[in-house]
Amino acid sequence: MNTSRKIIHIDMDAFYASVEQRDNPDLKGKPVAVGHSEKRGVVAAASYEARKYGVRSAMSSVKALKICPELIFVEGRMDVYKSVSAQIHEIFHEYTDIIEPISLDEAFLDVTENKKDIKLAVDIAREIKVRIRKELNLVASAGISYNKFLAKVASDLRKPDGLCTIHPDQAEEFIAGLPIEAFWGVGPVTAKKMHTLGIYNGSTLRNCSLEMLTRQFGKMGQVYYDFARGIDNRPVEAIRIRKSIGCEHTLEKDISLKSSVIIELYHVACELAERLKAKDFQGSTLTLKVKFHDFTQITRSISVNKQLHTLQDILPLSKQLLAEVDYEQHPIRLLGLSVSNPKEEESQFTESNKEKWIQLTLNFKE
Repeated sequence: MNTSRKIIHIDMDAFYASVEQRDNPDLKGKPVAVGHSEKRGVVAAASYEARKYGVRSAMSSVKALKICPELIFVEGRMDVYKSVSAQIHEIFHEYTDIIEPISLDEAFLDVTENKKDIKLAVDIAREIKVRIRKELNLVASAGISYNKFLAKVASDLRKPDGLCTIHPDQAEEFIAGLPIEAFWGVGPVTAKKMHTLGIYNGSTLRNCSLEMLTRQFGKMGQVYYDFARGIDNRPVEAIRIRKSIGCEHTLEKDISLKSSVIIELYHVACELAERLKAKDFQGSTLTLKVKFHDFTQITRSISVNKQLHTLQDILPLSKQLLAEVDYEQHPIRLLGLSVSNPKEEESQFTESNKEKWIQLTLNFKE
């Protein structure tokens, strides 16, 4: 286990909503949601004032307004958020070029060796936070540790405006008391399953054998086993390979009639084919995402021995996946399709490196 690395995870606090509050002083101190307020709308981001009421991203606008009647909706400005994100990254690059963006509002930085020869990573993180506040009038939280898992957990601990370091000699004790829900890669579904297995925190997770965890959770079992011991050898990757392209449509109204669902699926498949062409991307795995009227959702995937990149490739497979979904009694609210597993990604690695590659590129979202 390498404990000599110095990794920082920077996470902007309520990024989209904070940008809107910064640019419109009338919104300061008020509950703000970025998104659409109409009946079929969804909250894309919420300010901390809104979060106090329980408003969260991905929540329906109707529910958000019900729990926070004073909520102010503003239309998202993605071009502005991208521009601000670029400004944040300009600050990052003054300290290191080993930067792995996770999204517009968060990134990992490897500062083991840094441009300013600052000895302590926490001093770099503090400096970056001060500069973001001073130059951009925004607030960031930062987590520091010797690996990505612990740096990510640390950045979440003291939000907003947090700064937290997990030292190697503190890691074992810290992880033991960490609730299983706080582990990277453990969402509500996995947490519920772990609870049924008697796993509630890092300590009870550490008591589980590797054989038991891989039997219950597949490849992620190895990840959970390592995380419980403070092990995460994934490097901060400055160049990220695009691993998938997808699109999804939130429907005007819930549908359950087969002909209507097929028509909507066709439209989603057409858009996906256009995106694949525009990005010159192809992959061998197609995934269907279905969100039902009650906001529960499922995914179905299929892998084939060819690269998918045209409507003729995608549509038959999407219909095949849809046939596995029972929606007659569960009206559909959203349909999505994505293509992943590009051939280029596979060809870059020999057979002997595949297990290492799986460990490095696991997608930790449920």
